[in-house]
Amino acid sequence: MLSSEKLEKLLDRYELIKAQLSQDTMAENFSELSREYAEMTPVVEIISKLRAQQSEASDLDELLSDTGLDDEMRSMAQEELAELRQAIPETERELQILLLPKDDADARSVILEVRAGTGGDEAALFAGDLFRMYQRYAENRNWKVDVLSASDSDLGGYREISASISGPNVYARLKFESGVHRVQRVPETETAGRVHTSAATVAILPEAEEVDVDVDEKDLRIDVFRASGPGGQSVNTTDSAVRITHLPTGIVVSQQDEKSQHKNKAKAMKVLRARLYEAERAKRDAERAQDRKGQVGSGDRSERIRTYNFPQGRLTDHRINLTLYKLDRILAGDELDEVIDPLIAEHQAKLLVEADGIAV
Repeated sequence: MLSSEKLEKLLDRYELIKAQLSQDTMAENFSELSREYAEMTPVVEIISKLRAQQSEASDLDELLSDTGLDDEMRSMAQEELAELRQAIPETERELQILLLPKDDADARSVILEVRAGTGGDEAALFAGDLFRMYQRYAENRNWKVDVLSASDSDLGGYREISASISGPNVYARLKFESGVHRVQRVPETETAGRVHTSAATVAILPEAEEVDVDVDEKDLRIDVFRASGPGGQSVNTTDSAVRITHLPTGIVVSQQDEKSQHKNKAKAMKVLRARLYEAERAKRDAERAQDRKGQVGSGDRSERIRTYNFPQGRLTDHRINLTLYKLDRILAGDELDEVIDPLIAEHQAKLLVEADGIAV
């Protein structure tokens, strides 16, 4: 519960940071204060909006208590008051959502991993469809996409592909995409026109900074080998490919897309840190709530989260029973927000229930 007193403290803190930022741009903690100020600004704006609405409603109540008020003015005041009484709860809910505990990874860039699951070549083609959906969605939001590694399938698509997606709040938007995605469609190679079902897994890992994950070199086994293309065809003549094994956890990351061993090692370490960071987050979250698997966005990759039905042009997200008949637009990356926004809203609603509301 957040009392009016605590809201005042929040506003005082905001004004203090504002003053510090204007006085000393060379302060050691300037970037940290700037980030806190930016995070608090939307909250302060909503508090100001709410208080203005409450003040206006109070003034209208006082006006309506005047027995000498003429009918036309009374009617106008009653109409305005009715609108405010509808708007104030909506503003209060906006404030409640802004005051919910933040996931410390929400602002981060991510490592996207897409892997073909059951279904052979059709699963690999679907994995390619999913990757391109996220790639186009990222481009629409002006995020940067860098492919880290890719294993092509024989008929197109990917057996697996990973990429870095960089930009503001990428994890906040994509974190509920982790899980098993199922596709139902008639493969191009199917002559009888039968619908086949296959699947691909998606993992969204927040990128980790070196300060987040302490990796001891003694815990790593680093193997180098000659990179090869499909079917074992050699793609270069030097031992540039890198495989890093994190011995305490058994996590293995291989990288061979770059011709430079140094670059491959750097990319592999980036992915390794992200996986270790996510494993630590998952462990922490499991300790905080044993029912994590029942929550939206659990990230459990064994969980079938979504079905893409091509014959019906239908997408169904099973976690929130959402069905949309615009599959082509979603896969094009243009309408993916229509899936993501309800997932975020559902997650926020659960957090509000857990918090039992916030007094304002």
